[in-house]
Amino acid sequence: MSGDAKGRLSVHLLIAAAGSGRRMGASGNKLLLEVAGRPVLAWTLEAALRCDAISWVGIVGQPMDAPAIAALVTAAAPRKPVHWIVGGETRQDSVSCGLAALPPDASGVLIHDGARCLVEPELLARCAAAVQAGHAVIAATPVTDTIKQVADDGTILATPERSTLWAAQTPQGFPVQQLRDAHARAGREGWQVTDDAALFERLGLAVQVLEAPASNIKLTTPFDLTIAAAVLSPRAAG
Repeated sequence: MSGDAKGRLSVHLLIAAAGSGRRMGASGNKLLLEVAGRPVLAWTLEAALRCDAISWVGIVGQPMDAPAIAALVTAAAPRKPVHWIVGGETRQDSVSCGLAALPPDASGVLIHDGARCLVEPELLARCAAAVQAGHAVIAATPVTDTIKQVADDGTILATPERSTLWAAQTPQGFPVQQLRDAHARAGREGWQVTDDAALFERLGLAVQVLEAPASNIKLTTPFDLTIAAAVLSPRAAG
């Protein structure tokens, strides 16, 4: 975290932007697909730029996408620093690259999936406030479906108690040095995880859940694009 001119604390944000288009049926990065007239990533960036609690943004992606992402950053005309960071082979590697590129004064960081373009500035601000208070936190929603644990042959093994289940999302926020240490340990031990909170869990570090709105979906399939367009079209018109 760093302080602005009025003495308020602010956090740094890393946007994971190396999205694959495989399940979307796209030939390239799904974050560059248009929804409601703009690239998916442009909507994600706009939410970050509208959040006063965020003082610095790093976009972590692959070199082939750098020109297109630079163009959408220019179009956004940001009034806060937005930096391009070359990522790694996996999301975990890319977050490590992002952490290494943070400014020296960064002590709190949010990690957000670029594909969650419906994120609201208010959710980012709530996560930032938790990090400012020294907590590790993830946005999540309570599971509403009955979940089945299934064997490889398709046989149901168990039905977990639904009241204890939450669907993990982003943003996820952490003290910077703790997250760096967790990624360094993962590298030494060969741990592979799907989100940063899982590293804290392995190390026995507490992570709080912060309830997110149902709209904070991750764009994965063509149907998700349809949902996003329905939500974002009124914003685009406005």
